[in-house]
Amino acid sequence: MTTNYVTTADGVRIFYKDWGHGTPIVFSHGWPLSADDWDAQMMFFLAQGYRVIAHDRRGHGRSSQVSDGHDMDHYADDLAAVVDHLGLLDAIHIGHSTGGGEVVRYLARHGQGRAAKAVLIAAVPPLMVRTDANPGGLPKEVFDDFQRNTATDRAQFYLDIAKGPFYGYNRPGAQPKDGIIANWWRQGMQGSVKAHYDGVVAFSQTDFTEDLKRIAIPVLVQHGDDDQVVPYANSAPRTAELLPNGTLITYPGFPHGMPTTHAEQINADILAFIQS
Repeated sequence: MTTNYVTTADGVRIFYKDWGHGTPIVFSHGWPLSADDWDAQMMFFLAQGYRVIAHDRRGHGRSSQVSDGHDMDHYADDLAAVVDHLGLLDAIHIGHSTGGGEVVRYLARHGQGRAAKAVLIAAVPPLMVRTDANPGGLPKEVFDDFQRNTATDRAQFYLDIAKGPFYGYNRPGAQPKDGIIANWWRQGMQGSVKAHYDGVVAFSQTDFTEDLKRIAIPVLVQHGDDDQVVPYANSAPRTAELLPNGTLITYPGFPHGMPTTHAEQINADILAFIQS
């Protein structure tokens, strides 16, 4: 079990975890979290005999808190730097939320020669913000509020997200877990407010339509139909349609943070996909 850093071409130190041996699975986390958000998946797939790798996006977690480069192209390039540094081949890429966008842009921008399969969990593609060409998207004002609250009241805003929509804890009958809420807040507050502020534009305004069309490897799309952060109807079904080799699994009632709240089901479905 090792931890290390890789330095990108523009001088950013990217923290990563690299555990185990066997077929590599590379995890890309969501906004504004870190590699720690993959604990349930890292431990499960490590026990299944896989090599598991997860990095902290630039400005997040333990990676450098740089001022610039908080956009999908740089995110994809940073992921490529980790893959290249570790010499990974036949990797399985798994991305949650913003990390799903990162995986899609990486595969389209850097090619699929080192990748075997991919999994997109509650992911932001094809495009989150409403435009004339994307009338089902969310109004830009939603993301403007995200930026304003991040910049001016981040600690309380992050607590409210974790206690509320991220895990569906605001739904009737939900049973919030204090540890999960605290862990989300801890990860978020460890990162850079500037990176998180800029990252809102990256995850909401990046159009992945053409990227998705270029990905030939098999891709599993997992999404809960009660996702309050990345609404289901405008994301997962459209992503699966755009992918040449996409498979969609819809989870009734599952929230955005389902890799944590429903780890057993999510992990089992990913394992079945990887082994198929």
